[in-house]
Amino acid sequence: MEPASGAEPAGAAGGGAAESLDRPLPEGVRRRVVALVSDAFGGLTVTELPAQLRQYARFTPTRRAKFAGNAMASALESDPLFRQRVGERFRDAQPELAAALDAGSPPAAADPLDVAAAAFVLRPAGWSKLVTAAGEEAQRADAERADEATLRELERLRAELARTKATARAEQERIRTELDAARKEAESLQRKLRGALSDVKRGEAALRKAAAEAEAARAESAAQIAAAESETRRLRTRLGEAEAAVEAGRRAAREGRSVEDMRLRLLLDTVLESAQGLRRELALPPVSVRPADTVDAVEPGRMSPKDIAARALSETDPKLLDQLLALPQAHLVVDGYNVTKTGYPTMPLEKQRLRLLGGLSALAAQSGAEVTCVFDGAELAAPVLLAPPRGVRVLFSKPGVTADELIRQLVRAEPPGRPLVVVSSDREVADGVAKAGARPVASTLLLKRLSRA
Repeated sequence: MEPASGAEPAGAAGGGAAESLDRPLPEGVRRRVVALVSDAFGGLTVTELPAQLRQYARFTPTRRAKFAGNAMASALESDPLFRQRVGERFRDAQPELAAALDAGSPPAAADPLDVAAAAFVLRPAGWSKLVTAAGEEAQRADAERADEATLRELERLRAELARTKATARAEQERIRTELDAARKEAESLQRKLRGALSDVKRGEAALRKAAAEAEAARAESAAQIAAAESETRRLRTRLGEAEAAVEAGRRAAREGRSVEDMRLRLLLDTVLESAQGLRRELALPPVSVRPADTVDAVEPGRMSPKDIAARALSETDPKLLDQLLALPQAHLVVDGYNVTKTGYPTMPLEKQRLRLLGGLSALAAQSGAEVTCVFDGAELAAPVLLAPPRGVRVLFSKPGVTADELIRQLVRAEPPGRPLVVVSSDREVADGVAKAGARPVASTLLLKRLSRA
């Protein structure tokens, strides 16, 4: 017979109502209690539910257990009538377990968590001990499972360590094998290298021998050419003598027409024709160099920068720079900061560079000369974002290298004889480039030329 509404179940009357837990409900037991309440929840009407649980009446058991677990556990603890109704549903669902709990002898084969959850709902005598024992049993089971998992993990790690050691041994063996092969290959390559070096030495010796033979052949050819020239001069002398004899014979023929004279004439003509054939046989190719070409002089249109000084222009006349840049293939090298700090020292360095490069661009367009402007890289506080103007090569010296040294490198890089003009008022720079064959001009001369443009 079901207990009256609002009263505890009969099995709880013997002392279960006065019992309570001295510790929080174990988590495993709590989950089973929530699931049990959620299953019994659906068999109750809305009016039979506590007010705080009515909003979950339409939820599925799984959603109720997920979203209303705390609310159901709280209602089960604080509302005896609700607990009684849930207990009645449980008795209907599992009468054997409920009867065993009422008799105080729960089945030994039953899950301790299910027994504890049922005891928490039905509240028979000694229910708190059942809940506590179930929690402890669950903890022992969890500990045993943890120990088993730890043992399994330990066994797995041991097996993995054994595999790793085996793999490491195999890898060491493979590496040792590869090292031996690499050592053998290195020895083979060293032998090949020694053979190649020996071949190179033999080749160098053969090259030196061939060079010596070529030099001997050139000397022999020179001797043969000298002998041929001597023979040519001798034959030319004989040819001159024959021509003189022919001319004498002609004169004798004009003076007399006797038979003997005619024979002589015939003989002389024969000699002349022989001499002409000999001349054709000994003919040399036309020479490409004439004796007059070997005389050292300056031809029109090929004047060097030093020749300009002979003209009647002053060293400060801007026209002097125009004449220098008018030389064929002229190259103008400018000491940038030497010019800017001479002409406009109060301006910032960036504006000095822009002003000078703009003038040099116009000068390059007017003269057609190659223009290079050199700046000292030590003056830079940050990287320069500069687009070089058309016709002007802009260079900055590297760290540790001055602009003066860079200018001297540019002068040394040019071939001898090319017109090279260096703009700098630095006496050391001017003297150094003059010794290298360049034409130094003062910075003021370039400033005057740029201001005139």
